Amino acid sequence: MRRTPFLIATLAVGLGCLAGRPISLTAALVNYQVPQETAAFKPGPDLAVVQGNCTACHSSDYIRTQPPMQNRKEFWQAEVTKMIKVYGAPIDAADVGKIVDYLAATY
Repeated sequence: MRRTPFLIATLAVGLGCLAGRPISLTAALVNYQVPQETAAFKPGPDLAVVQGNCTACHSSDYIRTQPPMQNRKEFWQAEVTKMIKVYGAPIDAADVGKIVDYLAATY
């Protein structure tokens, strides 16, 4: 079964050559510009740790869109834990408390 795509491509090229028109199997390059970041994290304790860990996957806008919560520290602890365990965020254990404290104090 693995040979099927190869056989189809070979057949398409062969038929194209027989018809006198070689078939191109290359993709066109696409260039695009990523827009400038318009949001920024609020100043706070260990901001550099938060920026170094969180911006690899999402912008500060993601944090700002979280709903109001009663126990901020508990909420952010659960969110950071989810990022690590569910989404595989490579956050060092020493940084978890710093990130949670920053988020709880700032958002």
